[in-house]
Amino acid sequence: MMKKILFIVGSRRKDSFNRQLAKLTEKLIQDQAEVSYLDYSSIPLMDQDIEYPAPEEIERVRKQCLSADAIWIFTPEYNHSYPGALKNLIDWLSRPLYKGAARSENALNGKPFTISTAAGASGGSFVREKLIELLSFLNAKEATTTYTAITLDREAFTTGVLKANTEIINIQAKELIESL
Repeated sequence: MMKKILFIVGSRRKDSFNRQLAKLTEKLIQDQAEVSYLDYSSIPLMDQDIEYPAPEEIERVRKQCLSADAIWIFTPEYNHSYPGALKNLIDWLSRPLYKGAARSENALNGKPFTISTAAGASGGSFVREKLIELLSFLNAKEATTTYTAITLDREAFTTGVLKANTEIINIQAKELIESL
C-alpha cells in the first residue's frame, strides 16, 4: 500500500514558488506515494476561547494530518522565519485534540516530516531551521537529512517561474518514503 503524504504549502498565493515546487514534487513521486494537499486558508486565528469544541475547519485539518503517514512542508521564508498563516496552522495542530487531553495528544505528535523551501538569498535556511526546532519541540519527527532549498534569483521573481533541481527532490522523497 502506498504511503500517504500530506503536502502543506506555506504560501497561500495561488501560483507561489513553493506551490510550484509542491506540484513538481507530487509529479515526481506520484508512483511512490499518495499525495494530498492541506487547505488551511479558512482556519481562524488560534484562540483558546474557541478551542473546545474545535471549529469545524480545525477538526478537518487535524483529521487530514492524523490520517497522513507524513507531512511535507513547502514554505517561503518571511523575514528569516515562517509565514504567519503557517505558524497559525501549526499552533492549532499542536493543541490537545480534546479538552482535558495531555498536550502530547495532538495531530503532530510523532508525525514524520520534511521541509522544502524556495526563498530569496538564503534559500530558506532560516525558516527550515526554525521549523525543525518548532516541530521537534512538538514531538514531530524529522524524517530526512536532505532538504530541497531553492534560492530564487531575479529572473524567477521577474518570470514567476521556479527552476528546480529534481535530483535533490528525488533524494529527499526517497529518504522520506523509506523512513515510513
